[in-house]
Amino acid sequence: MTKKLLVRLAALFVFVLLISAAVIYFTFDIRALEYMTMFDLQCVLLALGCLALGLAFDGLRLMTLADVTDEKLPVRQVVNVVLSNYFLALVTPGASGGAIAQIMFMKKAGVPVAKATVVVLVRTIMSIFFLILLVPVVLHSDSDISRWMPPSVITTVSVLFVSLPVIAFFLMRTKYPEQWLYLCTAKFSYDTRRNCFIWYKEFKHAFVVMGQHPFRILKAFLESGISLLCIYATVPAFFTGLNIDFDLFQVMGRMVLLNLVLYFSPTPGGSGIAEAGFVVLFSNILPNGLDGIMAVLWRFTAEYLPFLMGAFVSVRAFGANVLAMTNLGRNKE
Repeated sequence: MTKKLLVRLAALFVFVLLISAAVIYFTFDIRALEYMTMFDLQCVLLALGCLALGLAFDGLRLMTLADVTDEKLPVRQVVNVVLSNYFLALVTPGASGGAIAQIMFMKKAGVPVAKATVVVLVRTIMSIFFLILLVPVVLHSDSDISRWMPPSVITTVSVLFVSLPVIAFFLMRTKYPEQWLYLCTAKFSYDTRRNCFIWYKEFKHAFVVMGQHPFRILKAFLESGISLLCIYATVPAFFTGLNIDFDLFQVMGRMVLLNLVLYFSPTPGGSGIAEAGFVVLFSNILPNGLDGIMAVLWRFTAEYLPFLMGAFVSVRAFGANVLAMTNLGRNKE
């Protein structure tokens, strides 16, 4: 491996190790050992099954979106695209490498870069919109969260979140976003403005594609939702192993809120923010001392395990210079 890749991996390993150790240290309670000794290890298999099902539906979504652009992706490349996203999103600044990795593998499968870019953008938009649409449901159904918000605020937030995708769709059909972008970037450098407008054009084209194929986009949207919910289900799977009482819908709802926030996290893969958010949201559901342990267990299963598999397929496909290739891809954009 190249020195740059080894340094990135070493830094990431130390960062994740410190975050995990800190979360467990500051939340641990000796009584947690009693629950851990009674933990049903079969629930680990259940969690891994949920993860595998989530990744499978992610792959189906990718194939559906590729079909929308009149392209076909072989199963092997679908697996590579899904897993490489986890790997390069964690080892590149701002998770930018995740999108580039997907485009690289689709290009390797013969998909033109322009079409691959649209697929990646639509894939991300779908995930965010799915979570946004679930926010009102979570706010109205989780009494522990809603009690901190007046009913009028919950109603306002719910209307805003439900209408946001519709507003975004219709705005993309006008010239207003382009005019706002022009004004907002007026003082930026030429290269920065150019990159902003390239990104906007690709984003707008993704919306156009979605509007042209409503039924296939709906199919991909449902696959997107199932994929996310299956991956989030790793958490209640682990809770089941503790033999504690919990509300499945409450746990899944809080996972929706947490993961929506993580889409906008500045840290690699949301590390640190994910663990802290998990402790805040689930401390009143789990027995004392278990929230930190469960946070680390969830992150290892749903994030770091796919990361390791993604590292294998990425380095196998592009060699140890895979990071240099992502930089090249970014420069081409």
